[in-house]
Amino acid sequence: MKKYTFTEQKDTRSGFGAGLAELGRTNPNVVALCADLIGSLKMEKFIEENPERFFQIGIAEANMICIAAGLSIGGKIPFTGTFANFSTGRVYDQIRQSVAYSDKNVKICASHAGLTLGEDGATHQILEDIGMMKMLPGMTVINTCDYNQTEAATIAIAEHHGPVYLRFGRPVVPIFMPKYTDVANENKFVIGKAIQLTEGTDVTIVATGHLVWEALQASEQLDAMGISAEVINIHTIKPLDDEAILKSVAKTGCIVTCEEHNYLGGLGESVAGLLSLNTPTPQEYVATKDTFGESGTPAQLMAKYGLNSEAIVTAVQKVMSRK
Repeated sequence: MKKYTFTEQKDTRSGFGAGLAELGRTNPNVVALCADLIGSLKMEKFIEENPERFFQIGIAEANMICIAAGLSIGGKIPFTGTFANFSTGRVYDQIRQSVAYSDKNVKICASHAGLTLGEDGATHQILEDIGMMKMLPGMTVINTCDYNQTEAATIAIAEHHGPVYLRFGRPVVPIFMPKYTDVANENKFVIGKAIQLTEGTDVTIVATGHLVWEALQASEQLDAMGISAEVINIHTIKPLDDEAILKSVAKTGCIVTCEEHNYLGGLGESVAGLLSLNTPTPQEYVATKDTFGESGTPAQLMAKYGLNSEAIVTAVQKVMSRK
C-alpha cells in the first residue's frame, strides 16, 4: 500500500495566512477583515503588504460579517477571520440573512475549530459548525487537513464565486499534501473533488480535516492486520464528491467516516444520506457523540473522544463485521 510520510509539521491556520498573503499579491480585489485576532489567524503578512485592504473590526463579529457583505457588493472579495465558534455560532443570523440568502461573495475563514482548540475548553470548541454551515443554501463548506491544503484552499476560494466556509485549526500537524504550485500532482486541491490517498478493497475510510492523517495511520495498522483500506480525503463537505464515495463503496462494501465534529450534522451524516438514496451500505462514525468538549491538550481530547487512528481501526473492524 502507498505510505505517506512527513518531514515538517505546521498548524493549518498558518496555511491560511500564507494563502491570504499570496492573494494579497495576486488579486487586488481581495480584502481581509478580522475580529481582534490577527495573530491567531496569521494575517500579519497580508496586513504588512496591504494595509489599505485590511479592516480591524474588533470584537464585533456580527458587524464584521455585515461589513464583508457590503464590501462584496462593490466587487471586493472579503475574507473574514476569527475563531470557528465566533465565525458561525455567534453570527449565524448575519451569515444566513446577509451572506447566504443574499448570495454574497464572502469567504468566512474560521480557525481554532473542533476539540483540538484544546485548553480553551468547551465554550470555544465548536463541534456543530459544519452542520450549521452546510445547511445554508448555496454555502460551500471546506475543511482542510494540513498546511499545504489550507494554503491551496485559501487561494482557490478566491476564484470561486459565492459564499464559502473555510475551516482550519490551531495545533501543529504533519504536512503530507502537495504544495498548491504542484499543479501536475493528482492530489492537487479542487473544490468539490475528493482525493483518494490509498487504494483498498476491504473498507472505505473517508476523512476530513485533522482526521485525514489519523486515517492514513489507521490504514497502515490495518494493512499489518491484513485489511486493505481505501482512504479518501474529503476536504469539501459541500458540495460532496458523490461519485468518489459511491465508486469506492461499490468496491469495498462498507465505510467509516471520520471527522472532528459532532456525528449529527457533519460529514458522516452527509455520507449516510448519499448512501441511503443510492446504495445502502454498512457505515460507522468516528466523530463526537452529541457532546460538548472540555479542557485538555489536543492529544488527550482526541484520544478521550475517540478521534484518533486507534478509534478508526476499531470502527473498521466493527463495520467489516456487518458486511
